[in-house]
Amino acid sequence: MKDTYEVPCMTGQIKDKYVTEPVYVSVPGSKSITNRALLICALADGESVLNGAMLSGDSRVFIKCLEDLGISVSIVPDAAKGSEDGFGPASAGNVTLKVSGCSRALPSHASLNVGSAGTAARFLTAALGVSHGKYELDSSEQMRKRPMSSLLDTLTSVGCEVTCAKEPGHFPFTLDSHGFTSHEFTVNIDESSQFLSAMLIASVLSDEDITIHITGSHGMSYVEMTRKIMEQFGKSVRFSDLNGASDYHIRAGANYSPRVYDIEPDMSAAAYFYAMSALLGIKVCVRGVHLYSMQGDIEFIHVLEKMGCTATDSPEGIILAPPADGILHGVDIDMSAFSDQAITLAAIAPFADSRTVIRNIGHIRLQESDRLSGIATELERAGVRVEKTEDSVTVYPLAAGKGALIETYNDHRMAMGFSLLGLKIPGIVINDPGCCSKTFENYFEVLDSVLSMIQG
Repeated sequence: MKDTYEVPCMTGQIKDKYVTEPVYVSVPGSKSITNRALLICALADGESVLNGAMLSGDSRVFIKCLEDLGISVSIVPDAAKGSEDGFGPASAGNVTLKVSGCSRALPSHASLNVGSAGTAARFLTAALGVSHGKYELDSSEQMRKRPMSSLLDTLTSVGCEVTCAKEPGHFPFTLDSHGFTSHEFTVNIDESSQFLSAMLIASVLSDEDITIHITGSHGMSYVEMTRKIMEQFGKSVRFSDLNGASDYHIRAGANYSPRVYDIEPDMSAAAYFYAMSALLGIKVCVRGVHLYSMQGDIEFIHVLEKMGCTATDSPEGIILAPPADGILHGVDIDMSAFSDQAITLAAIAPFADSRTVIRNIGHIRLQESDRLSGIATELERAGVRVEKTEDSVTVYPLAAGKGALIETYNDHRMAMGFSLLGLKIPGIVINDPGCCSKTFENYFEVLDSVLSMIQG
């Protein structure tokens, strides 16, 4: 891929037919579901099949780590046509994977590198931290900056000895694991709900009932996704919320059951194309995305409805229509539960008729980049007025935009989200578009294809 991508400005270039007929878009399978299912299948009692799995930078890293743990993950041959190793560029997007579960029998020693994959970093650390053995884990420089201390503190509380080689609470570190020496413990989710999801999935390794107490504040939609997937693979999870105390309870005695499992299209990826509907005044349908999706980012559809769009679920997928009067409205939204779309909303907010306030997103400062600062810096670079606090950003209607080279900070969501800005402001150029390979390897190819289709 080229070092930069100049976004085609689409103002006045839309075919009339797409005002009344939807443009249909296909996106990869859900990264969040793929990576949760990968670990669950790896621990299961036999071979599972994952249909519609996402192959991206993150899932490739996850698969490599599982293979380093002795777990066989193979791509179904028909899905790998044109790819030498079955996991190369020719197989980017949706594939079918076979995972041979280890029946909870993880090796007693391993050295893993989780790269920049947050789910691999958190999920594998939890599973190995409650196993029996010694494990060395490292990551990319980017992941070394992201928080791990809350998860490591939890693992320490259940009997794991954690030795950080450099900065405390960060990669690289060694785990001396002794299983669950305590079966009631606390997880703080202020920095990431993935810490809780990780310990929920890993709870299957306990021979006794587990109770997890929750502290901190964070959107819980992805935790609910984790619970649903665990139950779909045969592991029941009970949630209680009494007198202000939130707990999860997992009974011992049943492992994950192997199965054939269909993965939903990635709602995080779909959101960029639904946002395009609001921006360009066209109808959009992303195939296979439905309002009953278990993915937290489905809430972004409801945000677009508040901005004036109309969503209709069809057999093909959700059809989003732009505001009937052509006016996009500003909104005031708590995005703590689906903060991956904060960048997406910020990128279309300048074209609304009033200011947009995005609240409770302070934790996105600790993701692949400081996304909160990145939103403000790059919007201002393009002539947009922005105000930010420690946990919110306010975006004002655009007075006079200007072309700009948008820095992406090696963050896939910055690259994809800010591509929307260029659809309305001429001269927007995305630096390092290749960083999208983390979750959506051919995003800009799909974008070009859609824009070519709708261009008059």
